[in-house]
Amino acid sequence: MSVEPDLPPPPPLKTLLSAGPLALFLDFDGTLVEIAPTPGAIAVPAGLGERLAALSERLGGRLALISGRAIDDLEAHCGPLRVACAGSHGAARRAADGTVLGEAALALPGAAIAEVERFAAANGVRYETKAHGAALHSRETPEREEACALFLDEVARRHGLAVKRGKRVAELVRPGADKGGAVQAMMAEEPFAGAIPVFVGDDVTDEDGFAACAALGGFAVAVGPRATENARYGLADPAAVHHWLEL
Repeated sequence: MSVEPDLPPPPPLKTLLSAGPLALFLDFDGTLVEIAPTPGAIAVPAGLGERLAALSERLGGRLALISGRAIDDLEAHCGPLRVACAGSHGAARRAADGTVLGEAALALPGAAIAEVERFAAANGVRYETKAHGAALHSRETPEREEACALFLDEVARRHGLAVKRGKRVAELVRPGADKGGAVQAMMAEEPFAGAIPVFVGDDVTDEDGFAACAALGGFAVAVGPRATENARYGLADPAAVHHWLEL
């Protein structure tokens, strides 16, 4: 059973669109699809990619997926995406036509990845390699969640990297890879420039995107009943997000 969030629901999408151009930034896991026990076990609604493309057209191209997943991982689950995307917490960005935005994202140092792999094997936690990151998942071993994050903090310190924490996951990333930076970069480009930015997300890693939208005159919508410092509105779960987006 869904638990209603404490925040009020956002105004209907039609109402917001009638007030002027809107730019939507959408998280993926926990926002458009339900969280699954493992990253590969998500159930993606049929035709989601096509419905997102149709929504993007309705918004004049001002829709972007902003995910901790790599862009190729998103497309492995959704099929080819004809919307703007920022993967790996914003490290890799591209326009709806596939054009790379900004500098190409860099992979992590091999030595750092090797350390994370060894830790995962020794501690029985799930390791996920990514194009531009390395994640430790503790959904199956919640008692190791804090140990995973602390270990990655130490690896990050020694290799000049950064750590992103989420729901039962911690990930090693390059410095500056955050969803707020992705929002700012996209809002500086057409067709996003000049629109009111709105970020919809369910996790603490989305707070950077929330804050960026607020600073640019927009707002954020938190998904699920959770603590949030930057969201103005709330929606209960991915089903409520789909309903609000009229997908």
